[in-house]
Amino acid sequence: MMQRVLITGAAGRIGQDVVNILGRQRNYQLRLADINLSALEVFKDASHEIIYLNVSDSAACQEAIKGMDLVIHLAGDPSPEADFYGSLLENNIKGTYNIFRASKDNNVSKVIVASSAQTIESYPLDYQVNTNSPIRPKNMYGVSKCFVEAVASYFAYAEDLQSIAIRIGAYDDYNPNGKPLSARDMSAYLSPEDFIDLLLKSMTAKNLPPFSILHGISDNRFKRLDIEETKKLVGYNPSADAFELSGVKLFDK
Repeated sequence: MMQRVLITGAAGRIGQDVVNILGRQRNYQLRLADINLSALEVFKDASHEIIYLNVSDSAACQEAIKGMDLVIHLAGDPSPEADFYGSLLENNIKGTYNIFRASKDNNVSKVIVASSAQTIESYPLDYQVNTNSPIRPKNMYGVSKCFVEAVASYFAYAEDLQSIAIRIGAYDDYNPNGKPLSARDMSAYLSPEDFIDLLLKSMTAKNLPPFSILHGISDNRFKRLDIEETKKLVGYNPSADAFELSGVKLFDK
């Protein structure tokens, strides 16, 4: 059965990867939404619907979500240095509420929202965080993503809207010809292929609790986030290892 899917932030780095993969799936009809329409020109020859959307505009969000079955909410300011009273307040705070409000009002079956490993970045680097660890952000961007998770939980339990928050790690930061990754970034690395695997399984997963936090990192030798619960919930099966990609070897004692 054809599912109608809205992707916000479709022009972003992650958004374009998602569109490229979902666009090949015959059972999804995509509506691509972004404030940067020119960046969506790469998809103009595909059969996707392309719309302008400023997520801080509640009426525009209501209109964008009409007729949708599922929402993948990637829009927002991704910078750890972002200013709270400017971009974070408008895009990450107001925008997230507007998308969830419109999703519930328009009978969307599930919302999958981009959270971040920045929600827990104040934990020591030698501490592996699980989904039950209390939030501990290190910057206001991380605070805004804690709000994202709280809004998703509210709509799940108070308004009966199936919600999934994916804490995205260091997405596609590995570049064999670029600056070497830090140990922290290797431990939080998430390959595009592993993210798509997690997203697709989140979209089709059944018998989930009303709200789930999933940890979006690859199968790195040392893991900033514990992924065992994520594997159990949706059958996540990551394959990349940033330590192996970076040529870091373990030596026997």
